[in-house]
Amino acid sequence: MFKIPITVIFLLTLLLAPAVRGQDETRSIQTWRVQKYEISSTLPSDPAARSVGFSAILSLKNVSGKPAGSLTLRISPLAEISAIRINDATAEFVKSEEKVGSAGSLQRIAMRFPAVNSDATITATVDYKLNVKENSSLSMISPIGTQFLPLSFWYPTPTSWFFNRGGDAAPFRIRVNGSGQTVMTSGTESNGAFDLRTNGQPFFVAGCWDLINSGGVAVYGPKGASNDAQKRMAELAAMFSEARTFMAGTLGTAPDVPLKIILVRRGAGFSGGGTVLVDESVLRRPKIDSLTAMAVAEAAAKIWIGGSVTTSGEGFAILQEGLSRYLATQFVESKYGKDVADNERLRQRTAYAAVAKRDGTMRSASPLDDFFYSQSANKGAMAWRLLARKLGNTDFSAIIRANMADGDLNMAELRMAFSSAKDLVDYLLDQPTEMNLLVGLPQVSGDTSKVALRNTGSLDATVTVKATAANGQFMESPTTIKAQSFGEVTFKSPSPIVRVEVDSEKLYPQFEYADDVAPKEISDSDPVLAVKRLFDKQDFAGVEKIARVVLLNSPRTDDVRILLGRALLALGRNSEAEREFRAILDEKLPSSRSLAWANVGLGETSAKAGRNDEAVKFADAAIAADAEYGASLAARNLRNRAGAATSIDPAVKSFFLDFDRAAVSNRKADIESLVMPGEASKFAGGIAGGTEQWQTQVRQMDRLDANNLLVETTLTIKLLTKDVESGIAVFRLTKVGNAWKLSGVDTFEVR
Repeated sequence: MFKIPITVIFLLTLLLAPAVRGQDETRSIQTWRVQKYEISSTLPSDPAARSVGFSAILSLKNVSGKPAGSLTLRISPLAEISAIRINDATAEFVKSEEKVGSAGSLQRIAMRFPAVNSDATITATVDYKLNVKENSSLSMISPIGTQFLPLSFWYPTPTSWFFNRGGDAAPFRIRVNGSGQTVMTSGTESNGAFDLRTNGQPFFVAGCWDLINSGGVAVYGPKGASNDAQKRMAELAAMFSEARTFMAGTLGTAPDVPLKIILVRRGAGFSGGGTVLVDESVLRRPKIDSLTAMAVAEAAAKIWIGGSVTTSGEGFAILQEGLSRYLATQFVESKYGKDVADNERLRQRTAYAAVAKRDGTMRSASPLDDFFYSQSANKGAMAWRLLARKLGNTDFSAIIRANMADGDLNMAELRMAFSSAKDLVDYLLDQPTEMNLLVGLPQVSGDTSKVALRNTGSLDATVTVKATAANGQFMESPTTIKAQSFGEVTFKSPSPIVRVEVDSEKLYPQFEYADDVAPKEISDSDPVLAVKRLFDKQDFAGVEKIARVVLLNSPRTDDVRILLGRALLALGRNSEAEREFRAILDEKLPSSRSLAWANVGLGETSAKAGRNDEAVKFADAAIAADAEYGASLAARNLRNRAGAATSIDPAVKSFFLDFDRAAVSNRKADIESLVMPGEASKFAGGIAGGTEQWQTQVRQMDRLDANNLLVETTLTIKLLTKDVESGIAVFRLTKVGNAWKLSGVDTFEVR
């Protein structure tokens, strides 16, 4: 009798079975909820290894409300699954691809087993190997650093990371033997394993750090950090501690999780379970920048939101991202002042404005939508600010706390809790942004000025209209503009009204902000972009005109002030430019980009005044800030024009002599022996087999820390299919043992 192979039966069963809820669509309902992850691994001892073996144990609860006998796990397409066990019984599995939009694809691992009842728990054990072709911010393997963040999809889990009700998060236990590296993740360490008892998505970072404990916060910084770097680490620790204390005022008693800051080259901004990754370049800047401050503050909020308290259901990201950002901005306001917080709100508003004309409703948005993160974090923060303003901070905080009491925070329950603001909540969650607030030119009659208003949205807008008189006097008038209707306010002033602005506090999400002011000052919702367009056209007089208008009303907008300073420098007004650059360095919370360009600008004004030594110091500071490619390149060109020279380590010179020989040898193995595994792979691959000439002249050396250098060179090369090319190239070298390895190409201006 002909027998059908068991594998065929298994495949047919899967194909003919009804679709399992929560397994095939990012917008369906979950079947399995993770109760805990336990992941163990040993990092490879071979420095050239490009894969890591893992064993992951998932405790899974059937939350579907009916018996379930099938399970689909998601993981990276680069994972090679060797075995799966369900409750200690070996399970056969079938692999397939799951497309996830622009993010690429996930690997689906499907299996069947005897059905278990609703609310029953099973254990799934997955043994696998994960391959990493090239290091990135999400995943990396190297002799001196290894890193796996959740969006590298490095661990198996049943719910897609792109599920519109939120991906899986649960307590986790991670044990990774570091093969000489120090392994870090969230939670408490005991006997080489880390336990996070609140919810989180598993991750770990391994590297070579020195530990500084400051104010109850553990900060892991680079080996041999300078005194200035240690000072910055202490400032970061103090900020994290202050932010947690601030969040407790709204969210209640802080969960008992250790606070950790890990300084990293890649992945900065990620946080979870009381741990936040911070760009190591912060340690070389004169102060903490705005992006870092917000990341630390949001990490503090997420100790509760998505950590000790789950965020679930449709619109989960409005809570996890939007509420966290709103509270982080409130913390910035408490620490630095309202004007600084308003500048952060401007950044958030303009980031959202870039997608406002094409986004969908916040309630139904999914991480698959390309506008998701900009919308959920930035429009979400605006939504919470509106609600807090309407209800009052005390009632707002009380409602949030009450709905967190059961350990779960979801928008369905909050809708009912915010019933007194139902129209506002429904509009913010269920409608795409359709509001544009417009203000007309003042119509003057004697000492009275009438101002026409319009609201294109389907929600009444209660706003403040601000008027500026010719004598500099400010007047404000609160009003409500009815939905999809017109309004009017009247100002009385003996001096003519020359400027009016609707919604001067910028409370409401709009798809266009340029119409908020009359006479119209700029044509873009983003004032930085409006100034930058003119700067790129080298219309420096135009830059000055618009920049001064923006700064008159928003003086903390450092991204505009830096463009003003650079325009004044181009116009030859050096002393005025210098004042603007120094004002940037005096800002409480500027962007890292502004800090870098301010140092470049001060270096340029110093050089023009013949103070070359001073110019070099400013150039060095801009390079150390490592904030923007253009600023770093401009600083290097300035430093070279000033005739600066640094002493070059003989070992570095020797390294580049070896690299030159390897490049022209056209032997791939010779080049790879000088390159950190997983780093600069495309660069190294482009050299091997196609180089006729490769000559490196080392010009400058910048030491980042005890084990990392930036080496500026003049490179002259000839590839087989091209003419001779030359120019500046900046290489990152990292010490592995006693030898230098190429670990990055930061600048390559070879033409």
